[in-house]
Amino acid sequence: MKKLGMLLAVGLLLASAAATAQTPMRIRGTITSLDGDVLSVKTRDGKDVKVNLAPNYGVAAAKAVTLTDFGPGAYVGSTAKKNASGQLVASEVHRLPPQAAAGHTPWDSAPGDTMTNANVAKVVKASGGNELTLEYKGGSQTILVPDGTPIVDFVPGDKSLLVPGATVFMGAQVAADGKISAGRVAVSKDGVKPPQ
Repeated sequence: MKKLGMLLAVGLLLASAAATAQTPMRIRGTITSLDGDVLSVKTRDGKDVKVNLAPNYGVAAAKAVTLTDFGPGAYVGSTAKKNASGQLVASEVHRLPPQAAAGHTPWDSAPGDTMTNANVAKVVKASGGNELTLEYKGGSQTILVPDGTPIVDFVPGDKSLLVPGATVFMGAQVAADGKISAGRVAVSKDGVKPPQ
């Protein structure tokens, strides 16, 4: 009887853990509405999603900057893809919050894209742009940043920026019941869009 009780308790714990398990999701798209703390977004692939914003959610507004605004040690991310000669070429560079995981991984913005989250080691002028060397624990990447590549920093914003037509990027969580939630929204401002 004691064994049966123990099995039931373990089963309830596992069921509870499964019910609270959440899957990470990246949301890129355009705001269609904000109703209370529910943000409706039309994603890049045409889906309509509703995101439940945390009670104390943060808003970060995109701001155009240059690579010189990211001094040595700045923590940044860069979406890049290898060219025909095998060199990584950036499609954007942006500042990262400290909690973003460092490293070099595949990225889902387009086929073949990678994301490097790391500290700026150096920036060297190169033909047609700059070479950006990023260092993270266990490795480094040198990325060509062509002239004209979007370079984005973020400044504190508020919910007044969450208007229909604004472009957003969010790292969200999907619960077992399909409910999507997020604690931070990166949003466009003055025509500057967060990296997609």
